[in-house]
Amino acid sequence: MTSQSTTTTDHDEIRSWVEAHDGKPASVRSTESGGDPGVLRIDFPGGAGKDDLEHISWDDWFKKFDDENLAFLYQEQKSDGSDSTFFKLVNR
Repeated sequence: MTSQSTTTTDHDEIRSWVEAHDGKPASVRSTESGGDPGVLRIDFPGGAGKDDLEHISWDDWFKKFDDENLAFLYQEQKSDGSDSTFFKLVNR
């Protein structure tokens, strides 16, 4: 079985996928400036770097996402068929 990825800019699709995997919108601490949330991430339970992430609102996350002209690439399943939380923010 091969893993497939999907790329989207649809806010509802992104939020649904993230929340279905118990993730929360976040930014990397110390990258924010002047009200800008900084480097965007998604914080999943048990994920690496949890001490480096700060949870932010979906509104702030999506504003930065759109301002930076990003797209959300994500994987539903790993190649072995198990659930995946792999994602990447890519340029549109």
